[in-house]
Amino acid sequence: MADNEPTPEQEAAARAKEAEEQAALPYKWNQTIADLDISITVPGNLKGRDLVVDIKKLKLKAGIKGQDPIIDGDLPHAIHTDDSTWTLVSSPDGTKTIEIHLDKINKMEWWAHVITSAPPIDVTKIQPESSKLSDLDGETRGMVEKMMYDQSQKEKGLPSSDEQRKNDILKKFQDQHPELDFSNAKVQ
Repeated sequence: MADNEPTPEQEAAARAKEAEEQAALPYKWNQTIADLDISITVPGNLKGRDLVVDIKKLKLKAGIKGQDPIIDGDLPHAIHTDDSTWTLVSSPDGTKTIEIHLDKINKMEWWAHVITSAPPIDVTKIQPESSKLSDLDGETRGMVEKMMYDQSQKEKGLPSSDEQRKNDILKKFQDQHPELDFSNAKVQ
């Protein structure tokens, strides 16, 4: 074990401290690689007009009018404000929940906290849900499928898609120019 590696006991203590810090926050939050959702429980007699929710590209403020905000601070990363929303939802226990949805601009980045003044989580411990190819956008899906195909070809000792394309171009050129000798040609 390397010197800088925490012991299992230190790791467990760090996890417990992190869980305790997150439980102490006046809101709950979770995230996917693409977005972040925040839930704030408020009294059940409140209406939307009784709340202040201000979502900006790099700032978030939420709370009850006339009181100190429950969340007020800088976001660690930028969001799409046009695709970020909030709603007030009634709960079965008579309370209400402010549900805030933030759409991340960088969809390849985990957030360590909702606002920079909040205690961070260890993003290296996040276990992302496995995704299916069908969940990806067309361009990303094509890139992943090409990588999978090329890996499969490599394992079989066959040319990758790029190598195959070059070979096809060379063969077509050879067919069009039978008078040329390609016996010593090297494809780069």
